[in-house]
Amino acid sequence: MFNNFLLVIQVLFFLVGAYQVILSFFGWYRKKERITHKPTKTFALLIAAHNEKAVVGALIENLLKMDYPREMYDIFVICDNCTDGTADIVRRYPGVHACERNNPNERGKGFAIEWMLKELWKHPKQYDSIVMFDADNLVATNFLQYMNEDLCNGHRVIQGYLDTKNPNDSWVSAANGINYWFCNRLWQMPRYNLGLSNFLGGTGMCFETKLLKEMGWGATSLVEDLEFTIRCIQRGIYPKFNYDARVYDEKPISFRASSRQRLRWMQGHFDITRRYMLPVMWQGIKERSWVKIDAGLYIFNAYNFLIGFLITATLWFDLLLPGDPHFDSIYSIAPAWLAIPISLYIYLQVPLAMMLEKVNWRIYVKLIMFPIFFFTWWPITFYAFFTQNNKTWSHTQHTRVIRLEEVQGKQM
Repeated sequence: MFNNFLLVIQVLFFLVGAYQVILSFFGWYRKKERITHKPTKTFALLIAAHNEKAVVGALIENLLKMDYPREMYDIFVICDNCTDGTADIVRRYPGVHACERNNPNERGKGFAIEWMLKELWKHPKQYDSIVMFDADNLVATNFLQYMNEDLCNGHRVIQGYLDTKNPNDSWVSAANGINYWFCNRLWQMPRYNLGLSNFLGGTGMCFETKLLKEMGWGATSLVEDLEFTIRCIQRGIYPKFNYDARVYDEKPISFRASSRQRLRWMQGHFDITRRYMLPVMWQGIKERSWVKIDAGLYIFNAYNFLIGFLITATLWFDLLLPGDPHFDSIYSIAPAWLAIPISLYIYLQVPLAMMLEKVNWRIYVKLIMFPIFFFTWWPITFYAFFTQNNKTWSHTQHTRVIRLEEVQGKQM
């Protein structure tokens, strides 16, 4: 009886996985973004910063050199519960606003953004759109040109391409970078090519001001980007992925820091799945909207990963027991002509994504350690399930300053 139940569960999760595999084929190609509109949109650039004294200056200097009319954008740094003098660094730059917030009871980027937007609506100067960055980012100088283009073409929420500024710092930062290249190419790009909704990534995000005033921010979970994405999709507003608008994010160097970050993501993901998955799936079924059904499947991934881990652990443990296996694996009963190609493609997706992204050849060496990074998602996900009500925000420490010229120089 349990064997049959386990087999049914495997089939269901195989179908969910097969859907993503099929989807990934549509990420093998891309259309280059074009810039046809002159600068017409004004921007408020918000930088979320909590004790970011070490890196915030490099980002401000970067943003002051954007290839966009300087009078058409302003920079606001949210100095959120800072104790290290971040605001003092910001004030060194003429025309850049240091917005200090002190609320120890509401910690986290979601709360900081909500506070900043309310302050911004009171500002004497109003803007067509809001762009959000993290303080440890660097931004391609043509980023606002692409955001202007998408806004002029009617898009109301845009996500830039999240690249990595420090993939060579350690095997952990390399693994994080590889993970992002994979997601950009084989998760985000297919959805863009097929007209599905893309998903926000926490930074490099652009929003039409009118939309933010209509909806309010309201995303204060540990994964505020995913929460706001789902709220948009429920309203029929589908975020758009702009492949050519690059943002370079700093990845954790140590395994411990990466584990804390990933634990926060998975805790937040379980929270969002519990609150939004069934409503958005049901809405998609009623409206016959595959975009919303796809969104439901996307946010189900936390449980997909958790249950996949439990099934795999059960089957591996069964193999270690004396005698013949007690439980059937779907791959053992599937025909070889189907099981082998699917298994091979699943393993080859990561190097394929790197090849499509034209990643520097030196990073391929780091693939040796990537399986360790991947498999550590399982215990992290398992622990996150039982601690998903923990709303503590974890802060990543920064040890050195990297500038845009260094990042772009290493990629050539």
